[in-house]
Amino acid sequence: MKKEEVPQDKSNLSSINMKELCYAVDENGNYTTALSEGWEPKTIALDNSMQLINERIEDAKNQVLKGEASPILYFMELHRMDEGILASYVGKWVWQVKRHFKPNVFRSLNEKLLQKYADAFGISTDDLKNFKID
Repeated sequence: MKKEEVPQDKSNLSSINMKELCYAVDENGNYTTALSEGWEPKTIALDNSMQLINERIEDAKNQVLKGEASPILYFMELHRMDEGILASYVGKWVWQVKRHFKPNVFRSLNEKLLQKYADAFGISTDDLKNFKID
């Protein structure tokens, strides 16, 4: 694409005054860089993915409130982590993290492990144990 054809559609990046670096061809036919404020198809895809993420967070919250899951699930979703990433943060296997999603298992976790989870989420162990959310 030519440098003057780089899309400048308004996107979520515009609200934080951020631009995306793109490669384009200049008037001499050489590759160069150009800044883009956004591109409508990409904005739509990003909005759709954010909507799915927000739905997952809300679903996790409802599971915790119903007593079907531990707060670990909610905070993992809130921080856009998956089981593998969270497991690496707390030094556990993925199957162990999934097991900690069970409320009865969560209640039996020791303070040291709860602190690891809290540190991974950037919250206090009190907020984790008592499911304090803003």
